[in-house]
Amino acid sequence: MGDTDPVELPINGILDLHTFHPRDVKELVPHYLETCQIKGITSVRIIHGKGIGTLREIVHGLLRKNPEVLGFRLGDETCGGWGATLVTLRPKGVK
Repeated sequence: MGDTDPVELPINGILDLHTFHPRDVKELVPHYLETCQIKGITSVRIIHGKGIGTLREIVHGLLRKNPEVLGFRLGDETCGGWGATLVTLRPKGVK
C-alpha cells in the first residue's frame, strides 16, 4: 500500500487521530463529522491525544468554524480526559 491509498474508517462516532498524519486532519475531521451526521450519529468523540495540544487546537478550530457543530468539550475521566473532544452535531436536516 502506498501513502496515497484511501483508508477505510469505521463510522461509529469515534475518530482516533493517532493513526493519521497531522496534515490530513483539516480535511479528515469535517468529512468524518459530515458522514456521522448523514448516518444519524450526533455524538462524536475525537481522540487527538494529550501531547502539547497542537492537534487539539487544530481540531477545536475546525469545530468552531463548522456550522453543523452545536457544541464541543474536552472529555472527562471516563472518555479520554483532555486527550479527547466530545462533539455534538446538529441532526441532519435540522437548522
